[in-house]
Amino acid sequence: MSAIWNDRIRISFFGEAEAPITGVTIEGLPAGESVNAEEIAAFMARRSPAACPDKTVSRATPRIMSGIENDRTTGGSLCAMFQNRQPLKKEMPELSRLERPGCADYTGAVRYRGFDDVYERTRLTERITAPLCFAGSVCAQILARRGIHTGAHILQLHHIKDNPFDRVALSREAVLSIREKEFPVINDRKGWQMISDLEKAQAAGETLGGIVECASVNVPAGVGSPVFNGLDTAIAQLIFGIPGVRGLEFGSGFSSAKMLGRQNADEFYVDDRGYVLTKTNHHGGTLGGISTGMPVTLNVAFDPLRADGTGRVSTVPGAVPCVEAAVSIALLSLMLDYPNFS
Repeated sequence: MSAIWNDRIRISFFGEAEAPITGVTIEGLPAGESVNAEEIAAFMARRSPAACPDKTVSRATPRIMSGIENDRTTGGSLCAMFQNRQPLKKEMPELSRLERPGCADYTGAVRYRGFDDVYERTRLTERITAPLCFAGSVCAQILARRGIHTGAHILQLHHIKDNPFDRVALSREAVLSIREKEFPVINDRKGWQMISDLEKAQAAGETLGGIVECASVNVPAGVGSPVFNGLDTAIAQLIFGIPGVRGLEFGSGFSSAKMLGRQNADEFYVDDRGYVLTKTNHHGGTLGGISTGMPVTLNVAFDPLRADGTGRVSTVPGAVPCVEAAVSIALLSLMLDYPNFS
């Protein structure tokens, strides 16, 4: 099972679900960048929103082993470790590999010839979100000092929809203000409805899926390359490493299939400050794998969990910072090749 993402920045997760320690190593970060531990802790805490805390999510404080000295990156490998709570080993029935619909029991058994630990593999994928958010928070802080900010919210939970981001005129405040909320939505009334739906699902022993919308503002034009090193390609690689992801679309995504060409095409113009922009943003901020200077916007679909007796109803609320983290890592990795990055 590969747990390495390798670009200009290299992210490597390590550890096992039942081991006392899991962690992450980040290589390729520029030296001399300030890293605020309190901001990292706040970012990671959002995996369990205050309005609907997930008791299965560890709140362990990361222990930084290398790569930071006096709150600044050294240019060497940044390694952080996390102390895991020790759950009781769950006994899996002999036929569970075929009996649990919606799980990777059968495919894992085939891939690893029956020697894999189903329960451990499931728990490990959940625990990967902690090192992912740690790495994403570090990258987000580096980008923020260049004026680039990424934020996300629950666009849809089950059948309840939040207000979407304005893909054309999106401000820094609009993407960051959601982080201060107890439940990550734009429209608080919709958030209350979502929480009520979560409570109903829990009472019924059901689980819910949904969609997370993410956006990055002030990304300059020219970030990324065509084909396999595109900005959307790099983001997609990391997004699909998040547990429960089943779909990804940039900009108008699948809705563009219903449009005419003239409706979907985003017309360029030069504003009064001399910036080249587009009047609409169906392309979601990338064309040919390269950023256009418009907000980078994407939607990520999560499937419902299989009820497992832990009381978890949905991964969607806690996935919001995970999506932000994935986008921040991809952005910084490609920004390192951007002219005059300093």
